Amino acid sequence: MAEKTTQKLDEVTIRFAGDSGDGMQLTGTQFTNTTAILGNDLSTLPDFPAEIRAPQGTLFGVSGFQIHFGSTEINTPGDACDVLVAMNAAALKVNLRSLIDGGAIIVNTDGFNDRNLKLAGYQSNPLKDGSLSKYQVFEVDISKLTALALQDLNLSSKIADRSKNFFALGMMYWMYNRPMEPTIKWIQSKFANKPDIMEANIRVLKAGWSYGETTEIFKVRYQVAAAKLPPGKYRNITGNQATAWGLMAAAKKARLDLFLGSYPITPASDILHELSIYKHFGVKTFQAEDEIAGITSAIGASFAGDLGVTTTSGPGVALKTEALGLAVMVELPIVVCNIQRGGPSTGLPTKTEQADLLQALYGRNGEAPIPVIAASTPADCFGVVFESCRLALKYMTPVIFLSDGYLGNGSEPWLIPDFNKLPDISVKFRTEKDGFLPYLRDEATLSRPWAVPGTPGLEHRIGGLEKQHLSGNVNYEPLNHEFMVKLRAEKIERIANEIPPAEVEGDKKGEILVVGWGSTYGAIKTAVARHRQKGNSVSHLHLKYLNPLPMNVGEILYNFKHVLVPEMNLGQLIKVLRAKYLVPAVGLNKIQGLPFMAVEIENKIDEMLKG
Repeated sequence: MAEKTTQKLDEVTIRFAGDSGDGMQLTGTQFTNTTAILGNDLSTLPDFPAEIRAPQGTLFGVSGFQIHFGSTEINTPGDACDVLVAMNAAALKVNLRSLIDGGAIIVNTDGFNDRNLKLAGYQSNPLKDGSLSKYQVFEVDISKLTALALQDLNLSSKIADRSKNFFALGMMYWMYNRPMEPTIKWIQSKFANKPDIMEANIRVLKAGWSYGETTEIFKVRYQVAAAKLPPGKYRNITGNQATAWGLMAAAKKARLDLFLGSYPITPASDILHELSIYKHFGVKTFQAEDEIAGITSAIGASFAGDLGVTTTSGPGVALKTEALGLAVMVELPIVVCNIQRGGPSTGLPTKTEQADLLQALYGRNGEAPIPVIAASTPADCFGVVFESCRLALKYMTPVIFLSDGYLGNGSEPWLIPDFNKLPDISVKFRTEKDGFLPYLRDEATLSRPWAVPGTPGLEHRIGGLEKQHLSGNVNYEPLNHEFMVKLRAEKIERIANEIPPAEVEGDKKGEILVVGWGSTYGAIKTAVARHRQKGNSVSHLHLKYLNPLPMNVGEILYNFKHVLVPEMNLGQLIKVLRAKYLVPAVGLNKIQGLPFMAVEIENKIDEMLKG
């Protein structure tokens, strides 16, 4: 047995990459779950190909999964990876740019045959031509070793080859001192009815571990200690899981059934999948025939007294627009979850973007204001969608919750909240018939009463035509229309009276304020922290409430000489800030289907400090 040494690391970033059929998402997820069990802080970036069945070995069929974990606070999936596990030539070519100089490459040599090299566009084999000389290259014939581990099971070569991702996982478990037991338990549960597949995957996982232990090529193992997280019970969670659970928690705290009417769309479909499991918790899920049916069914459920929700992405929001206007007009509480992706049109279905902010704020005909709230991390999706439900119910309005593909598919440790400490958001349906009018107004919130159909004496009609004040009768009078438009707008503006003031991370006054929203949080936080460690006057403001904005935003902006707004679009929040507060903010825009790296924001701040 080769002599091994152990090296301690504070943090490390690993990227698994291969064909979309190589199981890289599963490999990354299992590594992530095991890492979470060990108490490391972490952040992940699943990177899916857009093609459902891309030809094997092609560049556009590469699937990747990046995890950044450590014993310190982790806020991003990592600017660059320390280790790249590449299952074929295409995976190496697509992801090599993400690897640090001197980083480790673990390659499956079987994926570098003449056919794979040609499909990846290589003129020569990079494992032999010296082009990888600045990296540590570990060549392992994973496919062959997998076949050897399974040779006595009489499995077809195709089925046996599908297990090779577990060989790679076993090697990485050995290299980073991760236990195999959690994954073995998962395999036993997943393939309980397929004992031959169960045996194959467990055997290959152990074979990968044993190879790391006995081979001469790996001489170092790495130890990453647990992070010092606040005390409590944690689990690893994706943004879409957190969104689903936040919706269920809100429905329970509102004492309502939850109704989800949705049409499947990437990257939001996981929320529908997750909620469909929990019928015993008063959850009703309806897979609609299209996006319009999804939102109108949610409006109907809200009319009937449920918490109505619909989930989608940008193209779906475009189709839901008219119905959103209907929800504004009839003033019923629904929550629209937009898990943003690259656009326009079908765009980049599996890639992330923040390009739907202006659509959320203004993308309806007429004056149809809607509250808009955005989550900033995967775990944050739970609390933010809960808050979206609270506002929808209290103010009798549709609310748009913004996440994106990076947050929805990414994961991090989540401190599980005490359900009993979540706020009570229960609603009181109107039951008294004396003095009832469908558009009576609460003095504080301007919300109208919620009267469930079938309540004796509270029969009423609502629809998409303009309403007369109080009575709700159809009314086309010019002055009434202007009055109702302003009244609905004022109702939304009053939300600002109860939302918390925006908080600055860092000095309250200074040279540069970096303003962000949504999933740019981790990259901005990391970049600002690096500059503050150098003694630079840089602070961070991250906005959760985007309509209405917190009352103190203008005051904060005016306390800094320069304002930088990084966004994964061509500049949408910056338009709002410039128009509302007349500040000469500077934009930093990225539209590559990938989240910001902290170094990109760090470099822009450096440029502004010098400028």
